[in-house]
Amino acid sequence: VFSGVGKSESEMNFALEAGIAAINVESEPELMALGRLAAARSRRLSVSLRINPDIDAVTHAKITTGRSENKFGVPYDSAARLFARAAEMPALSLDGLAVHIGSQLLSLDPFRRAFERVADLVRQLRAAGHAIRRLDLGGGVGIRYAGEHPPSAADYARMLRDSVGGLGCTLIIEPGRSIVGEAGALLTRVLYVKENPGRRFVIVDAAMNDLLRPALYDAYHEIVAIKDAAGTDLSPVDVVGPVCESSDTFARDRLLPRLENGDLIALLSAGAYGSAMASTYNSRPLIPEVLVDGSRFAVVRPRQSFEALLGQDRIPDWLSQAGENKAKRVF
Repeated sequence: VFSGVGKSESEMNFALEAGIAAINVESEPELMALGRLAAARSRRLSVSLRINPDIDAVTHAKITTGRSENKFGVPYDSAARLFARAAEMPALSLDGLAVHIGSQLLSLDPFRRAFERVADLVRQLRAAGHAIRRLDLGGGVGIRYAGEHPPSAADYARMLRDSVGGLGCTLIIEPGRSIVGEAGALLTRVLYVKENPGRRFVIVDAAMNDLLRPALYDAYHEIVAIKDAAGTDLSPVDVVGPVCESSDTFARDRLLPRLENGDLIALLSAGAYGSAMASTYNSRPLIPEVLVDGSRFAVVRPRQSFEALLGQDRIPDWLSQAGENKAKRVF
């Protein structure tokens, strides 16, 4: 399944070449472009229309995707018109609906309201003669970062059955974070403990480029000291990285045992939106990834070297020649 509000024609062509199961269309211009590309290949393509149900996911504003002011999907009330238009395009089979209202949801109620709206729309479209065979219901079920109580998989499944189970559609879900989020941790080493008036900073060798969520979303990650801290008094510290940004902060006023240079700490629940959002900002090479299974472990992505990072740059011939000529004039 291929979703996204800004698919380029080259990306859609690649999806057509790959024989992808379905593309979730998110705007009328995209529907027209996809119809042209599929017709040029004499292909009949199965397509779903992503609906914006205008449902508040009751989550962080930056990961809400199902309200009318968000850029995702087409307005609910536009669906019937777009299905009628697609019916006139011989290369497209618009036979599915898609919806995704946000991420890190801790209640099933927003899901239920969105899926009930989708179910009503399925019935309306079928009454108008359109065959709806597939529903992509997205993802968004939350995980535990700070003692939250997200819905269980069983409760989520029961809600799906109650809201869309009687429609006879193939269901696609995208569990994402709820599968991998709690499976990952970011391990980092204390470089220095710095005392400022009224603040104690624990400076670590990881940074916002390795785990962006705290800087981007003010996200909370539990922090665990990898040392025997039994009986140790807890005190508030700011856990910060070395990047020259005030936002390069993993935690403020976090109660932790006394830490010293060289200690290891782990930021938990980093398996989702950790590695995937990492960058080489501040010329920091990507860190290694280690897969652990009981007593076994393997490096599944080696640490990037500075040579590999800098080796991606290319100096154009005309700039190199200009530099050589200037050097000759100087000497």
